[in-house]
Amino acid sequence: MPSTRSALTISNLGQHLAHTLGGSEWRELAPLFGGAFADVASIPPREAGRIGDLLHKAAGHRLMPREWAGLATEIGNAAHQAARARKTWEWS
Repeated sequence: MPSTRSALTISNLGQHLAHTLGGSEWRELAPLFGGAFADVASIPPREAGRIGDLLHKAAGHRLMPREWAGLATEIGNAAHQAARARKTWEWS
């Protein structure tokens, strides 16, 4: 069952991701969480796995607020699920 989040929620999560990940890691996620994304993306399994890894890393960072860590983990789990199933992850 797909989960929906408001664009504002995703953008706010992006701000927390930007503060907890290194610059090169954040740049990998910025197209999805930077607030400018407005379309559906089809993300290949390998890339989805990498996104999941980065979201889990950020969720575990000491500067990530707990409530935002939960959302990052939830989205990271969805990315990993698609990667494990070798399916394209649809992000909208």
